[in-house]
Amino acid sequence: MLTSGFSRYLSRKIAWYGLALIIAIALNFFLTRLIPGNPVQSMLSQLTQGGGVSSESLERLYQTYMREFGLDKPLHVQFFEYLGKVFRGDLGTSFMLYPGKVMNLIGEALPWTLGIQIPAILVGWLVGNILGALASYKGGKFDGTIFTTALVFSNIPYYGFAILLVYVFAANLGWFPLSGGYSMGMFPGWNLEFFVDVLRHWTLPFLSMILVAIGGQAIGMREMAVYELTSDYVNYSKALGLRDKKIVKYVFRNAMLPQITGLALSFGTMVGGALVTESVFSYPGMGSLLFSAIRQNDYPVIQGVTLIITLTVLLANFLVDIAYGFIDPRVRASQLGER
Repeated sequence: MLTSGFSRYLSRKIAWYGLALIIAIALNFFLTRLIPGNPVQSMLSQLTQGGGVSSESLERLYQTYMREFGLDKPLHVQFFEYLGKVFRGDLGTSFMLYPGKVMNLIGEALPWTLGIQIPAILVGWLVGNILGALASYKGGKFDGTIFTTALVFSNIPYYGFAILLVYVFAANLGWFPLSGGYSMGMFPGWNLEFFVDVLRHWTLPFLSMILVAIGGQAIGMREMAVYELTSDYVNYSKALGLRDKKIVKYVFRNAMLPQITGLALSFGTMVGGALVTESVFSYPGMGSLLFSAIRQNDYPVIQGVTLIITLTVLLANFLVDIAYGFIDPRVRASQLGER
């Protein structure tokens, strides 16, 4: 049963994150309009590349598309219409893939991104934290080896590592495909042949992300554990004669709190976190969709993708705040002004 203090803490957090969501939706709408260029003109220039269209026809097409997409209305009217659609679950129609619905495009791209990001985040977090904790506890050569290796991998940019993997294992050795989510000419389906093909395309993007993630998590966990091992409460516990197993349990529990925050934030940013990696591998995920939309001024798709990213980030932060308030009463009291 929730206490009154926790209920007030929860209510305050819901109000804050609700306000943050509205501000984020507003920024999401207005910032996309700052991108130089007119999306309708870009679309018409692609449609009329072969020539043979009179200026009168072009003007009629331009006015028709402007009305169709609502771009002929004042900006504030467009905003309130957009706001109403968002709360009805309608993210609009793509300019460049007309009449494709944004929700459908996101629905097609999202599984590819989640298929890479979720395993990379979970495995990277788990392996990285175990290695970091072991390094801090064991010390010596083991610590030196883990720390140096993790430092190297954590400082390699995702895209740099991705390009290296493509060059070595795809371009030179030919062990894996150069790009894409599956081979051209293959039809998606629930069969072994398609699954193996998808796995071959998935391997290099996954490796480019997980090795860097393991390095970063190992460094973070090692630093936190080393700090905790030198804390006063550890020395006091040793002086009281507590067993090492008991002390280590306290140390790693305290060291895990920032790591749990990092895990939640990783989930929050995973939708947009693979933008560069997906671009390098031409992987058909949310990153590629967003990159393509930005290049073509496709406002509805940009807004749809960034809205999904915003929602996941806010949800992750909200859950972390609630978890902190539930686990640690000091956090709750501080937020409510009770200390």
